[in-house]
Amino acid sequence: MPKTRRSVDAPQALSPNLTYLPYLTHPPGLAGFLHQAPFVASMPPGGRVFNIQRFAVHDGPGLRTTVFLKGCPASCPWCHNPESQSPYPELIRSPERCVECGSCVEVCPEGLCPDGMDPERCAGCFECVEACPTGARRMVGEWVTVDDALADVESDRVFYETSAGGVTFSGGEPLSQPRFLQSLLQESRSRGLSTCVDTCGFAPRRTLLGIAPLVDLFLYDLKTMDEERHLAYTGMALSPILGNLAALAAVHDNIWIRIPIVPGFTDDEAALERAAEMLAGMRGVRRVSLLPYHRQGSAKFARLGREYLLPDVMPPGADRMEALAEIFRRRGLDTHIGGEA
Repeated sequence: MPKTRRSVDAPQALSPNLTYLPYLTHPPGLAGFLHQAPFVASMPPGGRVFNIQRFAVHDGPGLRTTVFLKGCPASCPWCHNPESQSPYPELIRSPERCVECGSCVEVCPEGLCPDGMDPERCAGCFECVEACPTGARRMVGEWVTVDDALADVESDRVFYETSAGGVTFSGGEPLSQPRFLQSLLQESRSRGLSTCVDTCGFAPRRTLLGIAPLVDLFLYDLKTMDEERHLAYTGMALSPILGNLAALAAVHDNIWIRIPIVPGFTDDEAALERAAEMLAGMRGVRRVSLLPYHRQGSAKFARLGREYLLPDVMPPGADRMEALAEIFRRRGLDTHIGGEA
């Protein structure tokens, strides 16, 4: 599929041609995403993680440690963790730390240093990371074992016990590394840790339902109920996500829905009315969180050498968020604005 980059317009008139999807370096959908990942067979048992965040308060109840698994089948232009999208290690550049010592120039085989980086030409050798004395260049996407990941999680056990917290596995999409995720969940359970999985639901149903008994809480993301918009702006079909949610809600009784509110993209009131009607009929859905769009990810796009495609989109105001929350509250759904428990 050709790769082009352009500004994303609000979807008044969507084209069925999806070649403009931002940063889509794989064919759209799960099959294309998995096509990129056979390299994992040659690695030691484990998975690829791009961050482990301690004292998280937006990823489930209590104080939590969130383990962010790398790789996602979606390519949302509003993503606040764009380094999560590719399953491969990536180079992040922080120009404010650069002292122009020339160390990266000496080792770069493609001649890309020090002025910038071109994702199309970067060989991914990360020689510049090793050579940089100030941390102006770093690699994101470390391969870790289950014990490695949970060592960081267990260090804060006392805080989980006093706050009813635990561990959350997020991404990216954690179900894109199903064996690693299952092993993490099994070991967490064996250690008495409360478990949470944050997912977009785009995965084989047997994979999702297979981990359900190991998960105390699901954070389930819904972007929009508009099939055409969903495909155009995430690269994923909507129907498998909704089907998986219905199947999960039939067997699991603790699901929190999270909906990003991005003006002009996911804030269509008719689509939100349909979402509220559907969710009100699912017995496993316990709450809905509407997450107002923010621009905190824009700097990360720049550091990855990518263009941020929503430069003119502004966060929704408090009155707008309250009005949208009322759509769900009228259906009897426990509805919150923001991600805090």
